[in-house]
Amino acid sequence: MNLLRTKSVEQSIADTDAPEHRLRKSLTALDLTVFGVGVIVGAGIFVYTGTVAAQNSGPAISVSFLVAGLACALAALCYAEFASTVPVAGSAYTFSYATFGEFVAWLIGWDLVLEFTVGGAALASSFSGYLQKLLVGTPFELPAALASSTDGFVNLPAVLIALLVTLVLARGIKLASIVNQVVTGIKLAVVALVVVMGIAYVNTANWVPFVPESRSVPSEEASFWTSPLVATLFDLEPAVYGWAGVMAGAAVVFFAFLGFDVVATVAEETKNPQRDVPRGILASLAIVTVLYVAVSLVVTGMQNYTDIDPEDSAPLATAFQSVGQDWVGTVIAVGATIGLTVVTMTLIMGQTRVAFAMARDGLLPRWLAKVHPVYRTPSRITVITGGGVALLAGFVDFETLGHLVSIGTLFAFVLVAIGVVVLRRTRPDLPRGFRTPAVHVVAVLSVLLSLYLMLNLVGETWVRFGAWMVLGVIVYFSYGRRHSVLGQREAGLASSVSAST
Repeated sequence: MNLLRTKSVEQSIADTDAPEHRLRKSLTALDLTVFGVGVIVGAGIFVYTGTVAAQNSGPAISVSFLVAGLACALAALCYAEFASTVPVAGSAYTFSYATFGEFVAWLIGWDLVLEFTVGGAALASSFSGYLQKLLVGTPFELPAALASSTDGFVNLPAVLIALLVTLVLARGIKLASIVNQVVTGIKLAVVALVVVMGIAYVNTANWVPFVPESRSVPSEEASFWTSPLVATLFDLEPAVYGWAGVMAGAAVVFFAFLGFDVVATVAEETKNPQRDVPRGILASLAIVTVLYVAVSLVVTGMQNYTDIDPEDSAPLATAFQSVGQDWVGTVIAVGATIGLTVVTMTLIMGQTRVAFAMARDGLLPRWLAKVHPVYRTPSRITVITGGGVALLAGFVDFETLGHLVSIGTLFAFVLVAIGVVVLRRTRPDLPRGFRTPAVHVVAVLSVLLSLYLMLNLVGETWVRFGAWMVLGVIVYFSYGRRHSVLGQREAGLASSVSAST
């Protein structure tokens, strides 16, 4: 039964005051909103817009973005209540520890390792794609062996950018916030350029049909590994485009919204978390959803979806080059290259805060939770995480990474949605800076939509996800369960009671 032991909200908050684990509180609502926008506006808009339009949704990719955005909005309402109630580093891991118990908390923490670490690697890989597009034909063009993990030996730019942003994070959260604000401003200017300049080149004929007719996948190309799991489970004929393609596209572009939950991971470093964390989460998600829909409509209006190369790592730049506006394509490539550095940085930051919380609880080695005496950052886990991201980015391709991140994030959403209802019932007395409206309806819809999007991911992604979670169970029973601080406290209490009797 100790698998179900819960860590009280009061204890979670009290642990943040230990001198060797205390983080510096320096973030405001503006910082959090910019962090959210900065991390969400990344590979999803700069890369997946073209890929998903060409392979899944056609012009209806804007609908795919709306569906994915709805799933995130429902989850965001639940995250906002949790973060305002339990303003502690760790996000869904910390929330689950207070509601479902230690084992489920470990599983969600292990899942968040997948989300943030693999996500950071995916964004570093995406950064490399835009950078190489800029360097083609210049003396700085990289040889194939150093430019890609698929066509060469290593993706060197991805490795270097992961290590660079790790150094920034190790120096302090406020420095990271300042860098994020500057770079996010650049990214938003680039997105605005895409919309404003692109409107003049939109040909509405490219939006017809808006939802392309569904097409069957040739039987020789369809398999469990490459088909959405929902098609395998219900013996549906694998297809692309049509409304099935729109939903499959939503499951893929869901990766584009990765990041708003990063805001919850830094609640412990926020000056007024009860007020500012919900504002940061909801404001950043609203801003980027509008941007995504606008950009997807412009890009598919400028270029027919059948002419988009799904392998193109810089589709926005290519769209402007197709209408003779090469200079705009160059500006986009420069802005995306700069902007993706911040996304990589913020995802690494999210992972370090989750791992920091797990180490503070003893489920990972406690020495990882020591903060730097000067910068007050979890520098040890930051360096280790940055190294892991660099290795993944250097040797694993972007598409594989992106799909794994989507399924991991959706799994976290399911548990958070259930958890907010559980905590309402078990601890109605807790002060809540934000309360999810119509919580039972929102939570149920969030769970159902998240599960449906998960089922639209291919079998190969599910197998990899399952293998990762099995590995997590092994790690918990071989290390975390025996070293749990909560478990040791309970054992100590039991020993003292036994001695007194």
